[in-house]
Amino acid sequence: MSGEPISAAAKGQRILLVEDDPNLGILLQDYLQLKGKYEVVLARDGEEGARQFSREKFDLCILDVMMPKKDGFTLGREIRKINPVIPIIFATAKTMIEDKSEAFTLGGDDYITKPFRIEELLLRINALLKRVNKQEKTPETETLDKFEIGDYLFDYTAQLIKKDDLQQKVSTKEAELLRLLCLKKNNVLTREEALISIWNDDNYFNGRSMDVFLSKLRKYLRDDPKVEIINVHGKGYKLIVN
Repeated sequence: MSGEPISAAAKGQRILLVEDDPNLGILLQDYLQLKGKYEVVLARDGEEGARQFSREKFDLCILDVMMPKKDGFTLGREIRKINPVIPIIFATAKTMIEDKSEAFTLGGDDYITKPFRIEELLLRINALLKRVNKQEKTPETETLDKFEIGDYLFDYTAQLIKKDDLQQKVSTKEAELLRLLCLKKNNVLTREEALISIWNDDNYFNGRSMDVFLSKLRKYLRDDPKVEIINVHGKGYKLIVN
């Protein structure tokens, strides 16, 4: 076993890997445990994955889309009902736009198309978990994590939007996008700036997924008529708070 030190990001973090190909599943499990220093629980189909998720605590899920008994999208929807914010990566053998759009529509944080390099998957896992890990905060950075949006209070760290006695949990990428909009309140957040900041790439598919997250944020904030997220043609988006 490698003598490399366990990073603070990976130490103690657990991944649910749901993959029906036994050879690929074991390969991914061994690699992520050895190189990524993660604890990886392997489930062989969607039903087993659902049982594992209901019994144990995980920090991230990797779901194969095409599986017997229960497909990855169905499992993803069930996981989202239990935990609205846990990062989910979908793995699919298809390259159709519809599959990628579906992955983000139901709350996925990332997708990877088979065949893929295991090193790339590890990089994506590290990036997602780095974003959700709680960082030590100074008083200066703490003030940048809580925002008043009309009648709403948005807590970026807790990933919560609150209004009166109601609260809405948001996913990691929804929280990141809303934070950028809040930091630019009443000013334009360019599309490229948002994509590079959150996805590290402004390609077409990431742009489609960002549109899905924007639609969800509009839904979360719709009960306050003073608040609006508008498209600025040819530029980007603007969070308007009157």
